[in-house]
Amino acid sequence: MTISRRQILGGAGFLAAAAALNGCAGFSGGGTDDGGDGDANTLTFTTWGSAAEEEGFRSGIAAFEAANSGTKVELNLVPYEQIFQNIDAQLQAGTAPDLFRVDYGTIGAYSSQDQLLDLSSYFDTAAAEEFLPAMWQAVQFDGKPFGVPHQTDTSALVYRTDLFEQAGITSVPDSLDSAWTWDEFRQVAEKLRGSIPDDLYPFVYNWQLGGSTRWLSWLFQAGGRLFDDGLTGSAIESDAGTRALEFTQGFFTDALVPPSSSVKSSTYADDAFSAGTTAMAFVGNFVLPGLEENIKDFEWGATYLPRDERGACDLGGNALVATKNARNPELAAEFLKFMTQPDQMSDFCARAMELPTLNSLVGTELDYQTRPDIAGIFVEQATTLEPGDVEQLTAPAMAAINPKLRDELEAAFTQGQPVDRTLANIAAAVDAAAG
Repeated sequence: MTISRRQILGGAGFLAAAAALNGCAGFSGGGTDDGGDGDANTLTFTTWGSAAEEEGFRSGIAAFEAANSGTKVELNLVPYEQIFQNIDAQLQAGTAPDLFRVDYGTIGAYSSQDQLLDLSSYFDTAAAEEFLPAMWQAVQFDGKPFGVPHQTDTSALVYRTDLFEQAGITSVPDSLDSAWTWDEFRQVAEKLRGSIPDDLYPFVYNWQLGGSTRWLSWLFQAGGRLFDDGLTGSAIESDAGTRALEFTQGFFTDALVPPSSSVKSSTYADDAFSAGTTAMAFVGNFVLPGLEENIKDFEWGATYLPRDERGACDLGGNALVATKNARNPELAAEFLKFMTQPDQMSDFCARAMELPTLNSLVGTELDYQTRPDIAGIFVEQATTLEPGDVEQLTAPAMAAINPKLRDELEAAFTQGQPVDRTLANIAAAVDAAAG
């Protein structure tokens, strides 16, 4: 799972595919098969995935075929670096698969180009309300669902217990309601700064290598927005935008984070934490297996993200979609419904260390194999994402905005670019992309 999420955020494929789709006048439409035999009871499904995800998909497919006699789902696994280039070419050639997997940041590029099956007639209001509102929003375009939210992932805060004890930090939030405020988090970081050697740092944030949109969590926590309500222009030049950028710029000016950990750094936050060079790290749930495997010299725990005007977090994870010209739309929609039933979703998420998107599973203990004691923190944290946040994060214009956001944050963090100029430059990029 680590590979897939990192590749989503850091791979050139994401931006290239989304930007290409945004600039494309349109495809010739979905196709007939992806290596399948042309049988109307056969579905072709293209995805990428870790070994655990592949196991989860194969288990779900076997259960679907058993529950629907005579049907067959042909699974086509493709490296993440290739999948969207392949899908784009297949859409253009009319040979696209019936189903494919797509991250929430990219789905808008396909739905806005009329390439996906409108699922409105297959998911009524009651079915839609089974999903977390923010996650159902993530598959919407023009008020219609063009996929199902299959799983999500998000960030929380991990910490070294030995360095906390050394700094005299004895109380750590154990619920969303008691999550540290920004001021409290800053006080904890300053305590750590005063108690650890100069070559160690209080924390590291996971916005490196394509993860710059995670900075928007701070903006949302401050009550701000990147886009205006109609998604037609910028809204970042605000008191909330100023507060979020001043607060995060202070991480670097006050040596609370490694100077080399800005948005263009090549070092991941979890790698820095695993190496023991930071006392805390903002990390995604998908890196927990790696942390558990690599950390041998200290104990570590996890807590919730800081909050300001409200709690908020980043949006990760993937949807499952059917192409507009799927040869058997009814069967394709039935497969999407099946894969998001509670038993199927809980099985997949437990295998792959991912988070569910169904309301009914949020308070349920899934059979996670890695750090089940802290996995629930990530599940709860994901509920702080609001539909309005998702609407912005999945806007088709984000593909063009992301590179500029990364450039401007880098300038603010490492070159001291003034806050007002940085916000103005980001606002100009938003206006150009959304206008």
